[in-house]
Amino acid sequence: MRRNILIVSSMFALFVVLGVSVLSTEHSAIAQSQLKALSDTESLVPIYEVDANWPKVPLPNNWVIGNVIGVDVDEFDNIWMIHRPAALTNNEIPLYHNPPTGVDCCMPAPPVLVFNAAGDLVNSFGPLEAGGEFWPDAEHGIFIDHLNNVWVGGGGTGASNADSAVFKFAIDGTLLQTLGRKGVLPYDSNSRDTFGAPADIWVEEEDEEIWVADGYGNRRVIVLDYDTGRYKRHWGAYGNDPVDAPTTYDPSAPPPDQFRPPVHCVLISNDEFVYICDRGNDRIQVFRKNGEFVFERFIAKNTTSAGSVWDIEFSNDAEQKWVFLVDGINHRVRILRRSDLTQVSEFGHQGRWAGGFYAAHSIGIDSQSNLYIGETWEGKRVQKFAYKGMGLPQ
Repeated sequence: MRRNILIVSSMFALFVVLGVSVLSTEHSAIAQSQLKALSDTESLVPIYEVDANWPKVPLPNNWVIGNVIGVDVDEFDNIWMIHRPAALTNNEIPLYHNPPTGVDCCMPAPPVLVFNAAGDLVNSFGPLEAGGEFWPDAEHGIFIDHLNNVWVGGGGTGASNADSAVFKFAIDGTLLQTLGRKGVLPYDSNSRDTFGAPADIWVEEEDEEIWVADGYGNRRVIVLDYDTGRYKRHWGAYGNDPVDAPTTYDPSAPPPDQFRPPVHCVLISNDEFVYICDRGNDRIQVFRKNGEFVFERFIAKNTTSAGSVWDIEFSNDAEQKWVFLVDGINHRVRILRRSDLTQVSEFGHQGRWAGGFYAAHSIGIDSQSNLYIGETWEGKRVQKFAYKGMGLPQ
């Protein structure tokens, strides 16, 4: 009898030990799963997929577009783009010739085109609506401000197309304001009343300031009063006074102490840091709004030619956790963590099929986190990349 009791007791103890072991294993598995989920969450990045059906084509009036050199999205999720009709070749615009060399195609589209979220063309304007002479010689950059005014710059640097002004238009193309003066040479990076082929504009609502990435001729960012256009301040790389001496970029040399044209974009984050695309030097420099330098990050540092940092856009979460960087030479969009500008993912590749890029130049984001990428040179298009949620880097 005692032997049976011992056997039962031993079996019970074994079951207890096994139960504890199984329970411990289950707890360990759960903990491991939780840790993995946490790790996976921290490593998730935004995922994008090209929408080959956006925008809706063909455009009306047999219109075709040239080099796309600016993209922005307004508060109504209308996508604004600006292109260079003068970049179209003779073979692309047979109906434009006198006499026409074709019967069915094509004419240059007005420089500014506006699409709704569905991809319908809903607005357009150009020099005719602006009053003829009030237009940049080589369009570059577009920004829609908080009052739905449209800002346009120009990247012309030659004697016959020197852009030295920025323009503010109403949404119908009516000219509202000109800052600077057209055709002023030589450029001067320390001028207070003119520009040097300005590449990009940002209007900061809180302080009512106009920020200009200035640009293709000059080597600075300049800030003006929104209401009056009065000069307020400017600076070059590291917050120093800009110098208009010719510069070269050597990836193996110490970081350049001046911006190298083109100074290609300027953006201000929700937490009031200023981000500047020093495209010619393959870097983003970050400042406070008073010009105090914070830090820089080189991107694809061994890129020469036209550089790697063409345009950037912030994600539209409150913290703006991500930076989307357009790299036109390497034909991709890089996704950076904004806190330190470290790359965490990328998408795109070289090519003219949907999802590929040829000289991706400009970027905008809508309220649904979809991205719109404009391509210059022979790319000549805007593509939509639909936001598909968060996932592991692809």
